[in-house]
Amino acid sequence: MKALAVYAGKRLADYHFGPDHPFGPYRYKAFMERFANSDLAQRVVRETAYPAREADILLFHEQSFVDEVKQRSEEGSGAFDGDTPVFKDAWQVAAIVVGTVIQAVDDLMDGRYRRAFVPIAGLHHAGRGSAAGFCLLNDCGIAIEVLKQRYGLQRVAYVDIDAHHGDGVFYAFEFDPGVVIADIHEDGRYLYPGTGHHEETGRADAVGTKLNLPMAPHADDAAFLVAWEQVEAFLRRMKPEFIIMQCGADSVAGDPLTHLEFSADAHRRAARGLCDIADQHAGGRLLVTGGGGYNGDNIADAWCAVVDELAGT
Repeated sequence: MKALAVYAGKRLADYHFGPDHPFGPYRYKAFMERFANSDLAQRVVRETAYPAREADILLFHEQSFVDEVKQRSEEGSGAFDGDTPVFKDAWQVAAIVVGTVIQAVDDLMDGRYRRAFVPIAGLHHAGRGSAAGFCLLNDCGIAIEVLKQRYGLQRVAYVDIDAHHGDGVFYAFEFDPGVVIADIHEDGRYLYPGTGHHEETGRADAVGTKLNLPMAPHADDAAFLVAWEQVEAFLRRMKPEFIIMQCGADSVAGDPLTHLEFSADAHRRAARGLCDIADQHAGGRLLVTGGGGYNGDNIADAWCAVVDELAGT
């Protein structure tokens, strides 16, 4: 079994909203240039992007919403919200992100690889019936449903260290005790989407299966490590069978949209810890998605640090 596959290619890179948008084409380029010019490229297996079937997407998203995205994608104009414009063929492009993440899930479950990294993915703001916050479809939510419905897993963990709360994932599974969520993010009083309060731990039978750790603006690596120790202890108690990580680089100091001041070392530490927990409880299966990040150097630093840990020695 190979240690790590990195899924890349032009079709995945096409998920962006143009050069004048924060979620622009520079993001993929920043990571891939650093990746290709380091020893990382020789330590991993390069995989390509894959399209998703509509049936895959409907495991998470509502049919009426899927129909709306497809129709508006054909028109190629307007916006779902102030942050998320519609572009021509947006449906097909977003479906590539989803399909690539599903392929990574299948490859891990089939034992082809031990870890997987998908840089342009982790679109955690899309809800079951809505697009929001640069996210047209929620690849993480769909991956969780694939693991539950197709593979019959009873305990899937979703770990999010993006500066923004992963509201699209959290509220979709708020009542589901089989989905364990740990989310470190900037306090919603200061940053979009304004959710993810500490007391939100799940509802009904799922109370206690969710961990929200909002961070004050300007929180640094020392504050992150205190929170991260709580995340690791929580996950070890929960014993997940599969771990999905969203490692948004917008929590690194210098991001133009956020106020946290982590370094890439925080991302490295998180990846190292999740590798250990995955080895202990999940047969090594750890899928990491790039998530947000709007400073090219931060993206390259944080994502390459994560890939370095996933690749091992």
